Amino acid sequence: MEKDHLDKVLTIPNALSALRVAGVPVFLWLVLQPYFGNPSRDGWAIVLLMVSGVTDYLDGKLARRWNQITRLGQVLDPAADRLYTISTLLALVLRDIIPWWFLALLLARDVFMALNIATLRRIGYGPLKVNFIGKAATFNLMYAFPLLLLADGGDSLAHFASIFGWALAIWGAGLYWWSAALYTTQVRSLRLAAVR
Repeated sequence: MEKDHLDKVLTIPNALSALRVAGVPVFLWLVLQPYFGNPSRDGWAIVLLMVSGVTDYLDGKLARRWNQITRLGQVLDPAADRLYTISTLLALVLRDIIPWWFLALLLARDVFMALNIATLRRIGYGPLKVNFIGKAATFNLMYAFPLLLLADGGDSLAHFASIFGWALAIWGAGLYWWSAALYTTQVRSLRLAAVR
């Protein structure tokens, strides 16, 4: 890949990632309406999560297909994923849809990964590519969150949404930690190679 491709900023994949980041405060405003005593806007929040999921898929696919992989995109895409994941978790905890321990479990993994990234930087490496397990974890969590939000509705779909939502959330959390273990193995190998 040529260097000029990496330095581009104005690309469609980057615009899609930026759109996802811009959607985070809108999503929070929508999903937290019941927390502040206002009528629920969960339907719109779920639509926004779905749009975010589609743009998450498209930004990577288009970047690879159109040879528009950029440094900004390599930072913006995972940042958008983290922002949506953390903001959604916080909102669901505030609404008593998920317990605090589930939030703590996923945040602990992010702290663990931050330590790995710091180790990489210390030995002269940038972030490693996201592995398939990490992508699968994000996929599971991004599908779990709208289902858990639907489960809070109390209608006939709520029971099924709860079962499938928690199944995806638990699988997603397991894969999230598994990807961290794989990433740690890579970091350890690079660190040992740097010492030699």
